[in-house]
Amino acid sequence: MLQGIDISSYQSSGYPTSGLSFVFIKVTEGLSYVNPKWKAQRTTARDAHLVTGFYHYPHIVNSPTAEADHFLAQLDLAAGDVVCLDWEWYGQKVSDAKARYYKDAWIAHVRSKAPGHRVVLYCDRSNWVTVDTDANCGDGLWIADYTTPGKPRIKHHWTFHQYADSPEDENVANFASVDALRAWAHAPHAPHAASAPGAPSGGVNTAPPSGPPAPASGSAPQTSSGAVPGQQSAGGHDIASGAASGSPSQATGGAGDERPPGSGTDAGGYPNPGS
Repeated sequence: MLQGIDISSYQSSGYPTSGLSFVFIKVTEGLSYVNPKWKAQRTTARDAHLVTGFYHYPHIVNSPTAEADHFLAQLDLAAGDVVCLDWEWYGQKVSDAKARYYKDAWIAHVRSKAPGHRVVLYCDRSNWVTVDTDANCGDGLWIADYTTPGKPRIKHHWTFHQYADSPEDENVANFASVDALRAWAHAPHAPHAASAPGAPSGGVNTAPPSGPPAPASGSAPQTSSGAVPGQQSAGGHDIASGAASGSPSQATGGAGDERPPGSGTDAGGYPNPGS
């Protein structure tokens, strides 16, 4: 498995990249906020030839397409860039049904506006098990579960695993090599192959994304049906028995506010990525 981090305005623009294969950068929140450091943070990722993802933190009460457009308007996507919905809503008094609608509408809209780019869903284990019902995570699931790296406690195939938030948000990717990760993201050849072992030798693959990522040896298997992540049959989803649909979700904690490092859980102890 490969190591990576996710960052926000609380992290430096010149964050350390040694030993990393990927990074996710917060770009927007709601309908107006833009991380003032995200472009400089992207430059750091580009200079290190990391697979780079960009994420949006939602305000669920708003229009998902309007928020998606706000997010996409900031970006100048390059081949291999990954886009992500940070599906959490701490402190926002919205129903589970509204959160599910937002997720599916946002993913569909971004897929239509950013063809050729992987669209993934960040979700903590609690929301995945008790709120989600259709297993729609776009092209891949980025699951937050603070446990052994690469061993999230879910059934669904996962693509990224956030396993810790100290000293910063720590993640692994479910790929056997940098080559496999870059191929999945349709990223171009890394110029400095000597500093990026396993970098692919071909050019940019501009074909639309298709198929699940290749799992790392010893990692969670593909779904029994062989389905593409995010398109799994409902029978393979991690729905908890007795989960209530339509009930208020995550009514405590910050309302999507910028949170400093080390505050990576809400009042219920569930993880969230950096703001």
